[in-house]
Amino acid sequence: MSRINTNVSSLLAQRNLATSNNSLSESLTRLSTGLAINRGADDPSGLIVSERLRSEIQGVNQAIENAERATNVIATTEGALAEINTLLTSIRSLTIEAANTGAFSPEEIEANQLEIDSAVEAITRISNTTSFAGLSLLNGSLDYLQSGVTASQITDVDVFGANFGLNDNIGVTVQVTASAEVGTLFLSGNTAGAPGALLSSVSFEVQGVQGVQPFSFSSGTPLSAVAAAVNSVSDATGVQARLVSATDPTSGLVFETDEFGSDAFVSVRRLGSGGEFFETFDGPGGTAVARDVGADVQGLINGNSALGDGLELRSNTPSLNIGLTLDVDAAQSTADPYTFDITGGGADFQIGPQINSQQQVGFGIQSFAASNLGNTRLGFLNTIVTGGENSLVAGRAREAGDIIDESVTQVSSLRGRLGAFERNTLQTAVRSTSIARENLTAAESQIRDTDFAAETAALTRAQVLQQAGTQTLGLANNNAQNVLSLLQ
Repeated sequence: MSRINTNVSSLLAQRNLATSNNSLSESLTRLSTGLAINRGADDPSGLIVSERLRSEIQGVNQAIENAERATNVIATTEGALAEINTLLTSIRSLTIEAANTGAFSPEEIEANQLEIDSAVEAITRISNTTSFAGLSLLNGSLDYLQSGVTASQITDVDVFGANFGLNDNIGVTVQVTASAEVGTLFLSGNTAGAPGALLSSVSFEVQGVQGVQPFSFSSGTPLSAVAAAVNSVSDATGVQARLVSATDPTSGLVFETDEFGSDAFVSVRRLGSGGEFFETFDGPGGTAVARDVGADVQGLINGNSALGDGLELRSNTPSLNIGLTLDVDAAQSTADPYTFDITGGGADFQIGPQINSQQQVGFGIQSFAASNLGNTRLGFLNTIVTGGENSLVAGRAREAGDIIDESVTQVSSLRGRLGAFERNTLQTAVRSTSIARENLTAAESQIRDTDFAAETAALTRAQVLQQAGTQTLGLANNNAQNVLSLLQ
């Protein structure tokens, strides 16, 4: 059948040619852009997955940048702390030098004091001015805020890290479960023939964490005089002595450690063959012992077992990393718990691609001004300057030395925590998120990127089909003209 009004063959050829042209255009687009998905119509489901992967990749990239920036902040902080350490070392040297009063004149000690004043001022200046991109680092603005701390219960609180999650504050409950103790040895004073005094001449040595010191006393020496002699060198032994009752010299003598905790010990050993009466016990009417060790306070912080060290408790959980020092009386009472709140502050580091408490790390950096270095028991660094109660010119070199040692420990401890945070948290986060970025990018590439080998083959096919379709369309159009031969 031959018709000229409707050329079905031409329509078929046009449709197939259009399909070939679309395939050719699609292949050219993919090859020119390098993307297999350029429009939603190319692969709707693939586009959805690809965009989600792209969002995750961008989040991972930003998390890596955040961790690297946090590393720069820590490097800046640690550099300032290293300088403070250097100044503290210099101050300590000057303090030890000034203690040599037999070889240094008062004028030289005053000169040392002026140098210490300058160094202490420099420490405070470094603390107040150290910053990173306008963010103050050591002036206490990154420290955690507390409320409700009772000084008669808790003397010092250091919040090293806190994760508030969805809460506005974190309540802290401290429960003492076992009391802190000093090491003690008891010497009876109710001795027949010499009540409240030594029955015969005796030599003995007292040993503690600071060192050992021998003593020799004659018969009849009051126990109060023995206690005074032991106390006069307690800084060299770490052991003090006292009468059980100040009004009753027969009550006996107690040798005890200066500090609480399992690291503190007291040892009293008789020397020579004399003084057979001299024997120490673990308490009045107790067992004879020559050595006793103190005990660390034991307790719970927010229900979690806390590590005790002397009067200090330390707890590190995912939500709270805290260390605190209990008052002596509070550390020996297992009655009611002690409570306070952490109301805010600290530095939050976003080290993950999602904004939630699991991918944020809190870190607290207290002020390192001279008025904050030291502690309430020993005193603070600002008290060793001219006019301070622990200055060199006031003859308080020993007390100043203890404060400086405590300050060095505090600065060094923060440097150690910063180093551990950088190494174990930030660097680990960068490595793990870098691996996640590689895998996410590979998955996104598999969905979205063009396979040039396959697409080149598709392009060649589309080109051949286009050429064939063009020729076929021409033949279909020419078929209608064959009808003219019937009219001849």
